[in-house]
Amino acid sequence: MTDRLTILKTYKLFIGGKFPRTESGRSIKVADALGAVVAHTCRSSRKDLRNAVEAAEKAQPGWASANAYLRGQILYRMAEMLEGKRDELATAISITGKVSKDTAGAEVDASVDRLVAFAGWADKYPQILGCHNPVTGPYYNFSVPEPTGVVGVICPDEPSLLGLVSLVAPVICSGNAAVLLASETNPIPACVLGEVLATSDLPGGVVNILTGLRDELVEQFATHRAIDGVLAAGVSDEHRKALEAGAAENMKRVRVLDLGPDPAAGFADDAVMESPWTIEPFVETKTIWHPVSS
Repeated sequence: MTDRLTILKTYKLFIGGKFPRTESGRSIKVADALGAVVAHTCRSSRKDLRNAVEAAEKAQPGWASANAYLRGQILYRMAEMLEGKRDELATAISITGKVSKDTAGAEVDASVDRLVAFAGWADKYPQILGCHNPVTGPYYNFSVPEPTGVVGVICPDEPSLLGLVSLVAPVICSGNAAVLLASETNPIPACVLGEVLATSDLPGGVVNILTGLRDELVEQFATHRAIDGVLAAGVSDEHRKALEAGAAENMKRVRVLDLGPDPAAGFADDAVMESPWTIEPFVETKTIWHPVSS
């Protein structure tokens, strides 16, 4: 029996619920701990980013107007499907050799738990972030949080899956759409997540996944006028400054989270990552006046 030729998988982008190839035609090799190439991913271009933003813009109004309880159900369904791909995701996380298979499995479990947490917050966070304001006169005055719009999400290299889920879950549970740039050193877990989302109940375009290099795309995230906010973690000081400088021109919100001393273990303030206050930076407060009926 002759030996078979190993067929390496080339992961595509996830834009608008579909899997297009990058328009640039470029790819990036992903290697294991021994340096052997195990897969190829797309090297996204500025045009790919524009396409992803357009898909997010199209999907966001319908997602924002969906019943909050339904959004929570959809996030919970995403968690169920992630649980079903536990072994595949653990293998994807550990493929570069930076973490063990057991540690990778624990990361998948934490990612599932985080999705479940924000599924629960989807119809409850307005009660925390909103309020009934005391006013003088025959009026009711309410402050109500509403989604910002399209949010760019720049994921840390590690943890490659939990970092992604921790950033995107609070963004989409409130009705925003997301365009995310996956881990640069190991984008495969993000690509597998795209395959999960494609068969979930999440409307196409609510989450769009790009793979590529931060040096080529960070500035575009900051300056693109249709991106209403940027959430990032694990970026360099140079990229942080680029995000803040670019956003100053179009007044988008930028929030950069810090990782702990061991990046693979999670965030510096991991205990509050499931708090509704992680939702707050990317919602707008709308104040409503209503007369009191006599």
